[in-house]
Amino acid sequence: MFELSVRARFSAAHHLVGYAGACASPHGHNWDIEVFVRGQKLGENGILVDFKRIKAAVNEAAQELDHRYLNDVEALKGLNPTSEHLARHLFSRLCATINADDCRVHRVTVHETPDVSASFEADVW
Repeated sequence: MFELSVRARFSAAHHLVGYAGACASPHGHNWDIEVFVRGQKLGENGILVDFKRIKAAVNEAAQELDHRYLNDVEALKGLNPTSEHLARHLFSRLCATINADDCRVHRVTVHETPDVSASFEADVW
């Protein structure tokens, strides 16, 4: 199994609903996204999938969230905009644009800060 990863960044604000602490107030982060794509068979050129293809999809997904108030983003409506929910949202969003016969999104990790992250991955349960 081969695994590739691509990172992207975006800046956005949010507040956590029902949280007893400072994060209940509006605040912002410089979020990092890391997307892991897996596949079993390399092409004739020795490449699983062109990084450009993955980067384009990841950058597009990041741009949809950049400089937004995540509590108001339609795709997250009804969800507390936690790192966990962002990871699952981005996983679903990226599967729709990246998954093909040659590769599949395996995991998306969202770094809220350089020291903390949440991931959502395929086939966990």
